Amino acid sequence: MTNQLTGAEAMVRMLQAHGVTDMFGLCGDTTLPFYDALARSDHGIRHFLTRDERHAAYMADGYARVTGKPGVCEGPSGGGATYILPGVVEANESSVPILAITTDVATTSRGKYPLTELDQQALFRPLTKWNTSLDDASRLPAMVRAAFRAMTTGTPGATHLALPFDTQKAPVDEAEIWADERHRAFPAERKAPDPEAVEEAARLLANAENAIIICGGGPVLSGGEAALAHVANLLQVPVATTVSGQGSIAETDPLALGVVGSNGGNPATRAAVDAADVILFVGCRAGSVTTERWRSPGRDKVILHIDSDPMVIGANYSTAVAMNGDARLSLEALGRALAAQPNVRDQNGAARAAAAWKAKLADFEPLANSLDRPIRPEAVMAALMTVLDDDATVVADPGTPCPYFSAHYRWRKPGRRFITNRAHGALGYALAASMGAHVGRPDVKTIAAMGDGSFGFACGEFETMVRYRMPITSIVFSNATYGWIKAGQNSGFGQRFYNVDFNRTDHAAVARAFGVKSWTVEDPAELKKVLAEAVNHDGPTLVDVISQPLHEAAAPVSEWVA
Repeated sequence: MTNQLTGAEAMVRMLQAHGVTDMFGLCGDTTLPFYDALARSDHGIRHFLTRDERHAAYMADGYARVTGKPGVCEGPSGGGATYILPGVVEANESSVPILAITTDVATTSRGKYPLTELDQQALFRPLTKWNTSLDDASRLPAMVRAAFRAMTTGTPGATHLALPFDTQKAPVDEAEIWADERHRAFPAERKAPDPEAVEEAARLLANAENAIIICGGGPVLSGGEAALAHVANLLQVPVATTVSGQGSIAETDPLALGVVGSNGGNPATRAAVDAADVILFVGCRAGSVTTERWRSPGRDKVILHIDSDPMVIGANYSTAVAMNGDARLSLEALGRALAAQPNVRDQNGAARAAAAWKAKLADFEPLANSLDRPIRPEAVMAALMTVLDDDATVVADPGTPCPYFSAHYRWRKPGRRFITNRAHGALGYALAASMGAHVGRPDVKTIAAMGDGSFGFACGEFETMVRYRMPITSIVFSNATYGWIKAGQNSGFGQRFYNVDFNRTDHAAVARAFGVKSWTVEDPAELKKVLAEAVNHDGPTLVDVISQPLHEAAAPVSEWVA
């Protein structure tokens, strides 16, 4: 006779079986059996109590990006299920595997107007790679296995499990508690591309005169950095990245071109793309930002495309060769095929990349050294590059910080050093995601960079940061406006600044009230000293930088450039 577990106990045991050691979430009435199972069981899972469910999902996202393991978040029914959605959709569209578990009202209460009832499965269906409601307790272990399989295989993504109250109390056969260890990490069960497609791509690249590689998030997600470097060196072609693709190659590598596109690109990198005859996209959707609304590259290029999702390839450009497969396996296969080519033309990639950096630095350095007030964001980038070591993780919100880090912070090592939410760009991401990244990679310094708009979305989580004694340094670009929107009004709507400004907050005082050691910097001459002190402090810190607003700055965003 086999032992019986409750559904709540079975859920805990299934997470344990899948190698989960950390999870993030917030309690609620419908979660009581699950929390009780966590309290009673010996499972080795650290549960981080957050201040809202949205940030629990962002923490799981940041955690997954730095560990290569699925992130797990949880929340209660009703408002908890709706609050957790933004983090779920961001992770899913960024190909980051997180599992969201939202407890629910009992199945026997449905249709009787119980408090917090909603159709969770329908709510999450369009926003996840896979989701279900665990209405049958006997199927709970199999459905958890399905969630981990869906998250980690193919193109990774987010999954969701609704866990009804009565399922948490119903019996589950202990013999069903097992996991496929392949699904403890991602990407799992990698797919290799068609060998004939690889051979054709190698032939076209070997005979190109001015090829270029543009990497999205695929190489970093798949651990394909070494394979990418091998291909680039065989061809001597420059390697550009999207914002999400930063880390595919160290930006101090002679072949690194830097970020291209409307957010973080510049005229020199755009010119390098426009001059190319063959373009290889790797794990890149060739979306609106990367291609400046599909204007660069132009339609006259020979396009080769590697992606794990066959629907991405050819969606925006006529593609000469489609290589549907994992980025690392595809690049390794391409490297072998190129090594077998009788003649591979040297395409002078180092000189092309160096010319682009020279032009970029000529614009950057005078601004980075400026003593103007308010402080220029370029000065913050320059100071951080001298203060942070090569292993630091920077998590940036999509407003003021993102384009400056993308364009100007020069990452000296490949791998996941920079995280930003490029899929949907919600404000308030960086603070929570930095906490998840710290939990996943506690031995390196973590920076959370945000505008003051984002600070207002997220500041409650400073209490969480202090409670868990996370030595994260937060940097606030304080300019008392929703800067991205104001810059758009400045450039495209006749400087009609409507409803984008708000009162300046003393962010240092707010953070200090939560227990965060904090500074305010108005003088650029003090910036490096204060940032060094904040970074080296052994607890949570915050530096409030009184900074130039985007609509007055030389922001590296092409649509704002006259």
